[in-house]
Amino acid sequence: METQVKSVSGVVIEEWNGSSSTKLFKTATITASPSLSIQRSGNNFTHIWRRILQAFVPEGFPSSVTQDYVPFQVWDSLQGLSTYIRTMLSTQALLGAIGVGEKSATVIGATFQWFLRDLTGMLGGILFTLYQGSNLDSNAKMWRLVADLMNDLGMLMDLVSPLYPSAFVFVVCLGSLSRSFTGVASGATRAALTQHFALQNNAADISAKEGSQETMATMIGMALGMLLAHITMGNPLAIWFSFLILTMFHMYANYKAVCCLALTSLNSERSSILLQHYMETGYVLSPKQVSKIEHVLPVWTTSWDTKNAKLLHKRVYLGLRISSLHRREMIELLHSTSSLYKRAKYLLVERNRAISVVIHRDSMATDVLQSYIHALVLANFTDIDNVSVHSESQSWMDKHYEVFIQKLRSSGWKTERLLSHSIIWRANWTCGPSNEKID
Repeated sequence: METQVKSVSGVVIEEWNGSSSTKLFKTATITASPSLSIQRSGNNFTHIWRRILQAFVPEGFPSSVTQDYVPFQVWDSLQGLSTYIRTMLSTQALLGAIGVGEKSATVIGATFQWFLRDLTGMLGGILFTLYQGSNLDSNAKMWRLVADLMNDLGMLMDLVSPLYPSAFVFVVCLGSLSRSFTGVASGATRAALTQHFALQNNAADISAKEGSQETMATMIGMALGMLLAHITMGNPLAIWFSFLILTMFHMYANYKAVCCLALTSLNSERSSILLQHYMETGYVLSPKQVSKIEHVLPVWTTSWDTKNAKLLHKRVYLGLRISSLHRREMIELLHSTSSLYKRAKYLLVERNRAISVVIHRDSMATDVLQSYIHALVLANFTDIDNVSVHSESQSWMDKHYEVFIQKLRSSGWKTERLLSHSIIWRANWTCGPSNEKID
């Protein structure tokens, strides 16, 4: 045995623990000089703490997620905490209105009211998905805020319901309808944000750890909510004061959470901001810089903003239906097709300084992005007098488009596709030497 130890006396083995090569911790050192010995590093508490932390943060954290992951999760957890506390208050009011604890209440009556409430929510979720499902991905930040706003409205309906016994079912169904929008929008935007956070194809791990964080926030929120419900029981003024304060904090935390996000995907507004700045300065803004400029509030809340009105994307529409054009516009479109857009997978129509885009039947995601950038360029040139807008915009695209896309990639932007609403109208055209055809 001594001979074996002497033969390896120069060997030192270290034991490291951790899920990422950048976040490893030495736990033990094994040496064979003068005799075999094991020296352990750290303590049991540190090891246990790291194991607990692994249940709440993705593997390889922080290098496996984007820089905006931590601030977003902190604010998101805080807004979730306030939601669960308010849920106890609204549920207490709802159960009291249904008749829980009263001898005159019947089981079948309460069951029927609860059934109508759930049915309304289910139907509302389906209708919301039908009309807005394809738009959630392109405006994830805005819909994240809208989802929580609708959730606040649903809770308010539950709290108000006992005040109107004759219209109780109607008010409760309105609240359920509002929350159904929340379920669809929140789930869809969460999936989009998870893909954004994942730097190492670890979206599933991030989603699982987010579930652990939400579960912890739920348990804490339920405990605090039960305590608050017990303290405010029988005191309507205290209940309403607590609810309104928590709702204001909930809205503030949600706003701060989405403001932390620096999304790298291109949607209509981010494309407009990037292009306008590039055409003015020759430089491309970073995702973090754009996140401070883009609007995160719903459109109707910023319609009065003059700065928002200057953005080019407000004047561009994707997926024009050709048969909706007037005869004169069709003739102009045929002319521009044969002279300017022979090789393109899209056509541009300018009407009253607004640009409509006709998408080719065989166009790919990159073609849609190019068509939208071209439309923004064309919209920019319509603000200049005495300029042939179609020729000038085509000239700009030929000279600068590839350089612009390359600079976007270098700045961290994803240029594979444009996040937009669903394009349901397309067209097919062929250009010959003496005739033009549109189907």
